[in-house]
Amino acid sequence: MAKIDAILERARRGGRLSIEDGFELYASDAVEKIGAAAHEKMRSFHPEFPITTFVIGRNINYSNVCDTYCRFCAFYRPAGHPEAYVLDDDAILQKIQETVDVGGTEILMQGGTHPHLSFSYYLDLLRKIKARFPNIHMHSFSTAEIKKMSVVSGLSIEEVLRELKAAGLDSLPGAGAEILDDRTRMKISRLKGSWKEWIDIMETAHRVGFSTTATMVIGFGESIEERLLHMIRIRESQDRARAIGAVGYLAFILWTFQPENTHLPAKKIGPEEYLKNLAIARLMIDNIPNFQTSWVTMGPEVGKLSLSYGCNDFGSTMMEENVVSAAACTYKVNTNLILRLIREAGRIPAQRNTKYEILRIFQDGEYAERDFVMQN
Repeated sequence: MAKIDAILERARRGGRLSIEDGFELYASDAVEKIGAAAHEKMRSFHPEFPITTFVIGRNINYSNVCDTYCRFCAFYRPAGHPEAYVLDDDAILQKIQETVDVGGTEILMQGGTHPHLSFSYYLDLLRKIKARFPNIHMHSFSTAEIKKMSVVSGLSIEEVLRELKAAGLDSLPGAGAEILDDRTRMKISRLKGSWKEWIDIMETAHRVGFSTTATMVIGFGESIEERLLHMIRIRESQDRARAIGAVGYLAFILWTFQPENTHLPAKKIGPEEYLKNLAIARLMIDNIPNFQTSWVTMGPEVGKLSLSYGCNDFGSTMMEENVVSAAACTYKVNTNLILRLIREAGRIPAQRNTKYEILRIFQDGEYAERDFVMQN
């Protein structure tokens, strides 16, 4: 226990933890103690505590056609499948209008790696969205989608990102990271590319001027070493972003793999393991300011608990979400429920934008005038 105490004290004082420190933390059963240290680490980034933020946003899955064939995905359909779809522009614009009508500020638009959509499709769609909704923040497209756009257009990754930025893309989500180590990546998603390719695309985005987020998915049967390497690779990438004066990764989000309806059976991660991993990640990744809870996969009550294990943010209201829902994970959270859960955790809820700028602090007893429930 003395060794764990020394590691946690070093983290509290701002010292950087090594992979060996990470192994010690994983080997310890002092989950609450590790969580308390992670909570202190979070507070060092957030003097505004106990304010806890969330964003009103919508996930729009513009298509489910994908030729990457990830074994863990229950959402995709191959081209030509009777259930394959591409939403028309008017349907997408209507979904954005519904988001704006309830005070939403963020659109997370993602689909599969569609082999038959031209690069101009994405550029034209972004221009159309920004012409009608100039203030909506387009936090969209995974690294896999960016790579596919490069392949179909013949442009470099940097050229693709610059054209997307000019057309109206504002930032990139961290989707597709899963586990940043090739042993597990080749097992679960052989065609998605190496961990270094994910990092390279993100770092190109940082150089172009995008902020991004970083994610991690546990529960694929990955080793503890792979989890720690993932954290360290994200941390080192953020160091490189800061070295060139870029914003880099604004937030880190830890998810758990949902095996239902997929081709990759696995044991589901329970609440205690999720919280322990979350706390260790908060201590290891010492240069990303915001950590989001994962209520979509773990449920609202565990989401509330995570606010004491390193999280400062409750994520998105997610008016619509289809990818995780396709794996039979369908926790539905509306704005006013988020407000209640944050208050039950002893925090003060505040609506933010994608840049983590606070737009509105909700006072005691104050609720959203217009509410919605996540739609499937």
